[in-house]
Amino acid sequence: MRRGLLIFLIVNLVIISFLVRSVSTLLSLLVEDASADAIHRSELPSPNSSLIEQRPQIIPKIIHQTYKNESIPEVWQEAQQSCIDLHPDYEYILWTNEKSREFIAAEYPWFLETFDNYKYPIQRADSIRYFVLAHYGGTYIDLDDGCNRRLDPLLAYPAWVRRTVPTGISNDAMGSVPQHPFFLRVIEVLQSYDRSWLLPYITVMYSTGPLFLSVIWKEYMQDGPNEAGRVRILMQEEYNKHSWSFFTHHVGNSWHGSDARLIFWMGQHWVFLTVLGFILGGLVGICLWWAYGRLLLLGSKYRYRYSKLPSFMSPSSPSRRSRFVMPTLLRRVSFKKDEEVGPINEASYELYSRRD
Repeated sequence: MRRGLLIFLIVNLVIISFLVRSVSTLLSLLVEDASADAIHRSELPSPNSSLIEQRPQIIPKIIHQTYKNESIPEVWQEAQQSCIDLHPDYEYILWTNEKSREFIAAEYPWFLETFDNYKYPIQRADSIRYFVLAHYGGTYIDLDDGCNRRLDPLLAYPAWVRRTVPTGISNDAMGSVPQHPFFLRVIEVLQSYDRSWLLPYITVMYSTGPLFLSVIWKEYMQDGPNEAGRVRILMQEEYNKHSWSFFTHHVGNSWHGSDARLIFWMGQHWVFLTVLGFILGGLVGICLWWAYGRLLLLGSKYRYRYSKLPSFMSPSSPSRRSRFVMPTLLRRVSFKKDEEVGPINEASYELYSRRD
């Protein structure tokens, strides 16, 4: 039984180690505050500061946005127009479904099959933004994000993304120089993350969305990129909600389904769900151990018999010498041997010395 317990513990340890290793990056995101790469408020000139003109601007003055066609819903037109009005000197590109596919087919044909086979349209909208930033550079802005001030100060960083709550980064506002190594890595691994995770929300988030981008970002930063390859983080207060923030947020999340409400509820009650998960995991482990013990017991019952104890070694009157010099152990005897010596009671057993 002790050997069985050891095997059981080793197997479970291997399984747990594999699972922890598989989600280690996701777990590390729970404690990642992005402070090491944050764009600090002190670095950013005020909206009307003369210092804006003195800062080098290495990101191209291009604004990329995506929608299925040219007919943008009225609820987002105001947000879109605010960016156009504030940046008359920027090139503006709206990537429709047709234009996006033509671009992928012409510049990245190896990705076209994956692009066409995405189950959800939002996955194509997510992926095209990574490709155009890697290819042309510029700034990507979701249609439900309006501009609150000019983006010129952000053009001084080789690449930037924004911090999201509760953890990780988002893909609704990003900027990059052409061929930045981070976005090159992102488009390189997109195909390997094209998997279905049962719920649409999780599938989108982890195949092309913010969770996917956060995982790649975390792994990328662990490699210690140089200053040119660094990805800076726009923190929440600099993103929106204040007069000095760069963006305003309008009604969006048009692709969210009913499963998203479940995910949001889980996010709000993650402590309870974590404790519940440990309890259920413990119960499952206990049940597995009980089942394993029962299998061992049944196996020993039907595979083995024991031989009778010789009369001179009766357990009812052991000698002092047999107790201290000849410690007794049970020896299993196979059916074949039992058959040769004749019928034997199941309760029979044999004692032998460790010196045998």
